[in-house]
Order: sequence, then C-alpha cells, then structure tokens
Amino acid sequence: MYLPKETFRTIVENTPLVSIDLIVRDSEKRVLLGMRENEPARGSWFVPGGRIFKDERRETAIARICKAELGLAPALEAVRFVGLYEHFYETNALGEAGMTTHYVVLAHELEYLDDVSGLVSDAQHGSLEFFSEAELLERRDVHGYTKDYFSGSA
Repeated sequence: MYLPKETFRTIVENTPLVSIDLIVRDSEKRVLLGMRENEPARGSWFVPGGRIFKDERRETAIARICKAELGLAPALEAVRFVGLYEHFYETNALGEAGMTTHYVVLAHELEYLDDVSGLVSDAQHGSLEFFSEAELLERRDVHGYTKDYFSGSA
C-alpha cells in the first residue's frame, strides 16, 4: 500500500521504516546489485529491497518485493533470514533537505540460478548486475550498507 506523500513524509521524519533487503545469489554465488536511481543511496550499487507495509506479513512483503523489483516469484521456503541491520541516511526518498531516513532492515538471502537478463529492473534501479563478494567489497560505488552484509559488520 502506497501512502499519500504527506503521510509518508510524516513517517520518514518521525519514525524508522521497516524493510526487507534481498541478497540474491546466482549459481556461482555472486550477488545481485542494482544501481540506485533514487534517494536514499542514489548512484550506488545496492541489494534490492523495500519497505514492509502496515499489516503485511514478512513473507508477503518478500514475495511482493521480489516481484516488483526483480520480476521473481521465489519459493519462500528457499528464502533464508540473514540478520537485522540498521541503515541511517542523511537523505530521503522525497528529496527534502535536512530530513534523514532511518531503516530497520531484515536481510534475507535467496538463490537465483538464471542470468541477469531474465530479471526485470524497477524504476529504482538503472541496471542490475551480479558481483562476487570480493569484487563488491573492493568497489567504491557499492554502498557501505551493502558491503556490511559481507564484511561481518552490522
């Protein structure tokens, strides 16, 4: 459920957002990243993900986010909870100066065995690519919060 802009603004300004991040791996164990087109994290490679809506179960949110961001319908029993993370941004999706964003993130992992050409990118990502863990940890254009999933930081 998408909220009216003013309602969403009030929420972002006053509370943390609860979200799902998806660590999607291919058959070579590489990780799928999308180039962010919007704030927060615009211009960085980031794992796919999205907010959990009010009254939406975690499993339903995972299925919705997979479908909306990647065109996937994974078997939910193959999705594994990785851990809880917090992300703090100086920017926000509304583009308003001086308003930060705080996410409480439930990270999950799943395997995708086809190549990236079978995936459908949403408006948030300019492109999708698979990276090895070593490569994404070395790149300057991979967001630090994405790197945290692979460096042991939380």
